[in-house]
Amino acid sequence: MTHTLTDVDLAAHLAETAGKILIQVRESGLFSDKALGKAGDQTANQFLVHALREQRPDDGLLSEEMKCDGSRLAQSRVWIIDPVDGTREYGEGRTDWAVHVALAIDGLATVGAVALPGLGLTLTTGKPQPLPPANNPPRMLVSRTRPAAEAVAVAEALGAELVPMGSAGAKAMAVVRGEADIYLHTGGQYEWDSCAPVAVAQAAGLHVSRVDGSPLRYNREDPSLPDLLICRPELAERLLALVKAMP
Repeated sequence: MTHTLTDVDLAAHLAETAGKILIQVRESGLFSDKALGKAGDQTANQFLVHALREQRPDDGLLSEEMKCDGSRLAQSRVWIIDPVDGTREYGEGRTDWAVHVALAIDGLATVGAVALPGLGLTLTTGKPQPLPPANNPPRMLVSRTRPAAEAVAVAEALGAELVPMGSAGAKAMAVVRGEADIYLHTGGQYEWDSCAPVAVAQAAGLHVSRVDGSPLRYNREDPSLPDLLICRPELAERLLALVKAMP
Protein backbone atom coordinates (compact mmCIF):
# COMPACT_ATOMS: atom_id res chain seq x y z
CA MET A 1 0.00 0.00 0.00
CA THR A 2 1.44 3.37 -1.04
CA HIS A 3 0.95 6.93 0.11
CA THR A 4 -0.95 7.74 -3.11
CA LEU A 5 -4.35 6.75 -1.72
CA THR A 6 -6.79 9.63 -1.46
CA ASP A 7 -8.06 10.43 2.02
CA VAL A 8 -11.46 8.89 1.33
CA ASP A 9 -9.98 5.75 -0.20
CA LEU A 10 -7.67 5.40 2.78
CA ALA A 11 -10.56 5.83 5.23
CA ALA A 12 -12.60 3.20 3.41
CA HIS A 13 -9.71 0.74 3.18
CA LEU A 14 -8.87 1.12 6.86
CA ALA A 15 -12.48 0.75 8.02
CA GLU A 16 -13.07 -2.31 5.84
CA THR A 17 -9.82 -3.99 6.87
CA ALA A 18 -10.39 -3.31 10.57
CA GLY A 19 -13.87 -4.80 10.16
CA LYS A 20 -12.45 -7.97 8.65
CA ILE A 21 -9.94 -8.25 11.49
CA LEU A 22 -12.74 -7.85 14.03
CA ILE A 23 -14.82 -10.57 12.37
CA GLN A 24 -11.81 -12.91 12.52
CA VAL A 25 -11.25 -12.14 16.21
CA ARG A 26 -14.91 -12.85 16.94
CA GLU A 27 -14.95 -16.06 14.91
CA SER A 28 -11.82 -17.37 16.65
CA GLY A 29 -14.03 -18.59 19.50
CA LEU A 30 -11.32 -17.76 22.04
CA PHE A 31 -13.13 -15.08 24.05
CA SER A 32 -16.17 -14.69 26.25
CA ASP A 33 -18.53 -11.84 25.30
CA LYS A 34 -16.93 -9.29 27.63
CA ALA A 35 -13.36 -10.31 26.81
CA LEU A 36 -14.22 -10.32 23.11
CA GLY A 37 -15.19 -6.65 23.20
CA LYS A 38 -11.91 -5.66 24.81
CA ALA A 39 -9.85 -7.86 22.49
CA GLY A 40 -11.63 -6.46 19.45
CA ASP A 41 -11.22 -2.84 20.55
CA GLN A 42 -7.51 -3.20 21.22
CA THR A 43 -6.72 -5.27 18.13
CA ALA A 44 -8.55 -2.98 15.72
CA ASN A 45 -7.13 0.11 17.39
CA GLN A 46 -3.55 -1.12 17.02
CA PHE A 47 -4.11 -1.77 13.32
CA LEU A 48 -5.74 1.61 12.67
CA VAL A 49 -3.23 3.64 14.65
CA HIS A 50 -0.18 2.01 13.08
CA ALA A 51 -1.67 2.25 9.58
CA LEU A 52 -2.55 5.93 9.94
CA ARG A 53 0.87 6.79 11.33
CA GLU A 54 2.41 5.01 8.34
CA GLN A 55 0.11 6.51 5.73
CA ARG A 56 -0.45 10.00 7.15
CA PRO A 57 2.49 10.68 9.52
CA ASP A 58 1.98 14.45 9.53
CA ASP A 59 -1.68 14.36 10.57
CA GLY A 60 -3.11 14.37 14.07
CA LEU A 61 -4.94 11.41 15.57
CA LEU A 62 -7.72 10.94 18.12
CA SER A 63 -8.94 7.47 19.04
CA GLU A 64 -11.35 6.24 21.68
CA GLU A 65 -8.83 3.56 22.60
CA MET A 66 -5.70 5.72 22.86
CA LYS A 67 -4.68 8.34 25.41
CA CYS A 68 -4.49 11.76 23.78
CA ASP A 69 -1.24 13.70 24.27
CA GLY A 70 -2.79 16.97 23.04
CA SER A 71 -0.56 17.33 19.97
CA ARG A 72 -3.57 17.04 17.65
CA LEU A 73 -4.93 20.38 18.85
CA ALA A 74 -2.28 22.30 16.89
CA GLN A 75 -3.01 20.43 13.66
CA SER A 76 -5.47 21.24 10.89
CA ARG A 77 -5.93 17.64 9.73
CA VAL A 78 -6.90 15.15 12.44
CA TRP A 79 -8.05 11.57 11.99
CA ILE A 80 -10.77 10.59 14.46
CA ILE A 81 -11.41 6.87 14.86
CA ASP A 82 -13.58 4.48 16.80
CA PRO A 83 -12.21 0.95 16.32
CA VAL A 84 -15.46 -0.67 17.51
CA ASP A 85 -18.53 1.50 17.79
CA GLY A 86 -20.97 -0.69 19.64
CA THR A 87 -18.66 -2.94 21.65
CA ARG A 88 -21.63 -4.59 23.37
CA GLU A 89 -23.27 -5.49 20.08
CA TYR A 90 -19.98 -6.77 18.69
CA GLY A 91 -19.44 -8.95 21.74
CA GLU A 92 -22.98 -10.32 21.55
CA GLY A 93 -22.59 -11.42 17.94
CA ARG A 94 -25.04 -8.85 16.57
CA THR A 95 -24.70 -6.91 13.31
CA ASP A 96 -25.51 -3.38 14.56
CA TRP A 97 -21.93 -2.28 15.31
CA ALA A 98 -19.48 -0.31 13.21
CA VAL A 99 -15.93 0.86 12.57
CA HIS A 100 -15.47 4.63 12.23
CA VAL A 101 -12.60 6.29 10.37
CA ALA A 102 -12.89 10.04 9.80
CA LEU A 103 -10.74 13.00 8.91
CA ALA A 104 -11.64 16.36 10.42
CA ILE A 105 -10.13 19.38 8.68
CA ASP A 106 -10.16 22.67 10.58
CA GLY A 107 -12.72 21.20 12.95
CA LEU A 108 -15.16 19.98 10.32
CA ALA A 109 -16.07 16.34 9.64
CA THR A 110 -14.80 16.25 6.06
CA VAL A 111 -13.90 12.67 5.10
CA GLY A 112 -15.46 9.57 6.57
CA ALA A 113 -15.98 5.85 6.25
CA VAL A 114 -18.33 3.76 8.37
CA ALA A 115 -17.92 0.01 7.99
CA LEU A 116 -20.77 -2.28 9.02
CA PRO A 117 -18.82 -5.54 9.00
CA GLY A 118 -21.73 -7.64 10.18
CA LEU A 119 -23.64 -6.58 7.07
CA GLY A 120 -20.66 -6.57 4.70
CA LEU A 121 -21.12 -2.86 3.94
CA THR A 122 -18.93 0.24 4.05
CA LEU A 123 -20.41 3.68 3.44
CA THR A 124 -18.14 6.62 2.67
CA THR A 125 -18.10 10.27 1.71
CA GLY A 126 -16.64 9.32 -1.66
CA LYS A 127 -19.65 7.90 -3.50
CA PRO A 128 -22.86 9.08 -1.83
CA GLN A 129 -26.03 7.49 -3.13
CA PRO A 130 -29.32 9.39 -3.66
CA LEU A 131 -31.51 9.36 -0.56
CA PRO A 132 -34.17 6.64 -0.70
CA PRO A 133 -37.83 7.67 -0.32
CA ALA A 134 -38.93 8.73 3.15
CA ASN A 135 -40.82 6.36 5.40
CA ASN A 136 -44.43 7.08 6.32
CA PRO A 137 -44.83 7.40 9.23
CA PRO A 138 -41.28 8.57 9.94
CA ARG A 139 -38.99 6.09 11.67
CA MET A 140 -36.77 7.31 14.53
CA LEU A 141 -33.77 5.35 15.79
CA VAL A 142 -33.16 5.02 19.51
CA SER A 143 -30.83 3.05 21.74
CA ARG A 144 -31.91 -0.56 22.09
CA THR A 145 -30.90 -0.55 25.79
CA ARG A 146 -31.48 3.01 27.04
CA PRO A 147 -33.73 5.16 24.80
CA ALA A 148 -33.32 8.85 25.66
CA ALA A 149 -36.46 10.40 27.12
CA GLU A 150 -36.10 13.41 24.80
CA ALA A 151 -36.05 11.22 21.69
CA VAL A 152 -39.09 9.27 22.86
CA ALA A 153 -41.01 12.51 23.54
CA VAL A 154 -40.11 13.97 20.14
CA ALA A 155 -41.13 10.75 18.41
CA GLU A 156 -44.52 10.86 20.13
CA ALA A 157 -45.06 14.49 19.11
CA LEU A 158 -44.06 13.71 15.53
CA GLY A 159 -46.03 10.47 15.31
CA ALA A 160 -42.83 8.61 14.49
CA GLU A 161 -42.20 4.90 14.89
CA LEU A 162 -39.38 4.05 17.31
CA VAL A 163 -36.72 1.68 15.99
CA PRO A 164 -34.27 0.28 18.60
CA MET A 165 -30.72 -0.24 17.32
CA GLY A 166 -27.19 -0.59 18.68
CA SER A 167 -24.23 1.61 17.79
CA ALA A 168 -24.27 5.26 16.74
CA GLY A 169 -22.70 4.38 13.42
CA ALA A 170 -25.29 1.71 12.70
CA LYS A 171 -28.10 4.17 13.50
CA ALA A 172 -26.67 6.96 11.36
CA MET A 173 -26.10 4.63 8.42
CA ALA A 174 -29.66 3.32 8.75
CA VAL A 175 -30.81 6.87 7.98
CA VAL A 176 -28.38 7.13 5.06
CA ARG A 177 -29.68 3.80 3.72
CA GLY A 178 -33.34 4.81 4.10
CA GLU A 179 -34.19 2.27 6.79
CA ALA A 180 -35.08 5.17 9.08
CA ASP A 181 -35.52 8.94 8.83
CA ILE A 182 -34.27 10.35 12.14
CA TYR A 183 -31.43 9.74 14.56
CA LEU A 184 -31.78 12.05 17.56
CA HIS A 185 -29.34 11.48 20.41
CA THR A 186 -29.12 13.34 23.71
CA GLY A 187 -27.55 10.75 25.98
CA GLY A 188 -23.90 11.77 25.76
CA GLN A 189 -21.28 10.95 23.12
CA TYR A 190 -17.71 11.78 22.11
CA GLU A 191 -16.16 13.00 18.88
CA TRP A 192 -15.22 9.48 17.77
CA ASP A 193 -18.85 8.39 18.09
CA SER A 194 -20.11 10.85 15.49
CA CYS A 195 -17.34 12.24 13.28
CA ALA A 196 -17.32 9.52 10.60
CA PRO A 197 -21.13 9.05 10.61
CA VAL A 198 -21.65 12.82 10.36
CA ALA A 199 -19.25 13.11 7.41
CA VAL A 200 -21.00 10.27 5.56
CA ALA A 201 -24.49 11.58 6.38
CA GLN A 202 -23.61 15.11 5.21
CA ALA A 203 -22.25 13.76 1.93
CA ALA A 204 -25.52 11.87 1.42
CA GLY A 205 -27.52 15.11 1.73
CA LEU A 206 -28.88 14.62 5.24
CA HIS A 207 -29.22 17.32 7.87
CA VAL A 208 -26.61 17.09 10.64
CA SER A 209 -26.29 19.34 13.69
CA ARG A 210 -26.35 19.55 17.45
CA VAL A 211 -29.88 19.29 18.85
CA ASP A 212 -29.97 23.08 19.28
CA GLY A 213 -29.23 23.48 15.57
CA SER A 214 -25.62 24.55 16.00
CA PRO A 215 -22.88 22.96 13.87
CA LEU A 216 -20.85 19.97 15.00
CA ARG A 217 -17.20 20.89 15.62
CA TYR A 218 -14.35 18.44 16.04
CA ASN A 219 -10.77 18.32 17.32
CA ARG A 220 -11.56 20.29 20.44
CA GLU A 221 -9.63 19.95 23.68
CA ASP A 222 -12.62 18.30 25.34
CA PRO A 223 -13.76 15.50 22.99
CA SER A 224 -17.20 15.29 24.61
CA LEU A 225 -19.90 16.00 22.02
CA PRO A 226 -23.03 14.97 23.88
CA ASP A 227 -25.89 15.35 21.39
CA LEU A 228 -26.60 14.88 17.73
CA LEU A 229 -29.34 15.13 15.11
CA ILE A 230 -29.09 13.32 11.78
CA CYS A 231 -32.28 13.38 9.75
CA ARG A 232 -33.86 13.90 6.37
CA PRO A 233 -33.59 17.61 5.52
CA GLU A 234 -37.33 18.12 5.21
CA LEU A 235 -37.80 17.05 8.85
CA ALA A 236 -35.02 19.15 10.39
CA GLU A 237 -36.90 22.38 11.08
CA ARG A 238 -39.78 20.65 12.83
CA LEU A 239 -37.50 18.37 14.85
CA LEU A 240 -35.35 21.24 16.06
CA ALA A 241 -38.48 23.16 17.06
CA LEU A 242 -39.83 20.18 18.98
CA VAL A 243 -36.56 19.76 20.87
CA LYS A 244 -36.43 23.50 21.66
CA ALA A 245 -40.00 23.42 23.00
CA MET A 246 -39.29 20.57 25.40
CA PRO A 247 -39.29 21.51 29.11
